[in-house]
Amino acid sequence: MTELLHQLYGNTGFGYIDWRMIVMWAVVVVLLYLAVYKKFEPLLLVPIAFGAILANLPTQGIVNKPAALVRSPDTGQIVSVVAEAGQSVHLPAVVKVLPGTVGELETESFEALLQGEAIPKYGEGSLLFVLRPLPAETAGDGAAGETITANGQSFQPSDRLVWAEAEGRIVDSAVTEGQTVVKGQSIGELHSEHTGGLFYYIQMGILLEIFPPLIFLGVGALTDFGPLIANPRMLLLGAAAQFGVFGTFMGAQLLGFSSEASGAIGIIGGADGPTSIFLANALAPELLAPIAVAAYSYMALVPVIQPPIMRALTTQSERKIRMKSLRPVSRLEKLVFGVIVTVACILLVPPASPLIGMLMFGNFLRECKVTERLNKSAQNELINIITIFLGTSVGITMTGDRFLRSETLGILVLGVAAFALATSCGILMAKLMNLFSKNKINPLIGSAGVSAVPMAARVSQVEGQKADPGNFLLMHAMGPNVAGVIGTALVAGFFLTMFGGVH
Repeated sequence: MTELLHQLYGNTGFGYIDWRMIVMWAVVVVLLYLAVYKKFEPLLLVPIAFGAILANLPTQGIVNKPAALVRSPDTGQIVSVVAEAGQSVHLPAVVKVLPGTVGELETESFEALLQGEAIPKYGEGSLLFVLRPLPAETAGDGAAGETITANGQSFQPSDRLVWAEAEGRIVDSAVTEGQTVVKGQSIGELHSEHTGGLFYYIQMGILLEIFPPLIFLGVGALTDFGPLIANPRMLLLGAAAQFGVFGTFMGAQLLGFSSEASGAIGIIGGADGPTSIFLANALAPELLAPIAVAAYSYMALVPVIQPPIMRALTTQSERKIRMKSLRPVSRLEKLVFGVIVTVACILLVPPASPLIGMLMFGNFLRECKVTERLNKSAQNELINIITIFLGTSVGITMTGDRFLRSETLGILVLGVAAFALATSCGILMAKLMNLFSKNKINPLIGSAGVSAVPMAARVSQVEGQKADPGNFLLMHAMGPNVAGVIGTALVAGFFLTMFGGVH
């Protein structure tokens, strides 16, 4: 009876629970509280939170990858071939973030893995190859260190570990010890009768950069560019908010992040989730999870983060400034504006094409008045479906061992600093413009220079009405809000131009 109960318990997922999972459950509760009870961006936070629940349970058929070709992560020399044709690979039910180099493993564990033994947290047969990158590849790792001897072979701490990412049977080991390989070269093949899990395929929308441009299509269809066209100087407020992005970029570099990672972290200051995902996926895919979560979390917390900054940087009299009514903007102006911005921005920063192109396409569908069915689909069905998939795909990456790291906490701190700096720069730019303008700007709308559409504009309206209940700033704030969307997309394109080499 005891043996039967033990067997039944082994078939459940209780044995896989660890402290990281429990901490992440607490994080999920906080996200759901903010979404359901505080109503902070529930359309974003509910899918993210539910994805995070799935990420921190011993699931099957959710995120597992299909067996496929094994490719070299670097250019270098094969030091050890652990995989043998016909060998089976069994991974644990809860796959952890695996060590990247020999130096990260204990010697005993490394020797066991070289012999193909099963280690609970790594599985059985999961280590396939050991690769020694060329000196140019390891120059930034600081690393040779002392030699490690295991199974009669000598290894360096910086030698890379090539793991199986899926369960299956090794069909072929296409390399031999001592052979030189290039990054991306096929060095082995896994086969399995089982396909990948549901979210493995849904996440392709992020990895293949499909979801962010489609979100921009929906945002364009939902957004009225009239306030920006009627008051073009609002472009300066949207541009000023980008100082938060560049300021955080420099801060991240001072903390030791690479230029690519710094650019992906800095874009959080734009408070634009799709752009953050788009850029992180291109420049620092290993940081995609914390960057995406930080960007969407701070977007949801706009009503919490921005008001104290807005009140601290403005006086009561400034918050009471009433701006002149905006002039009516014709349909022709809006159509011409969309085409001109598309052409100008893509010529200026070609890598921003997917975001700018889809944003303006969506807005053209809205303003041309002859594609109502397409416009309504982009505004409703399309953006809603993509939001579900995008949110859960972000949440599914929030595993405890990936998220509860000092690096992740650093990104979260830098993210809120970026957001606060972007908000401050927009407000200060409005105050500066008032020194040279007779037509005064209420500085509160400068905070809407971040890309959180239309949440940031609503916060400007709420804070303005607290100072003067008869003051209506929403439409005025939409000008810098739209400018911020365009500006953040251009900055993302700039970072891609500067750092987006072949990875």
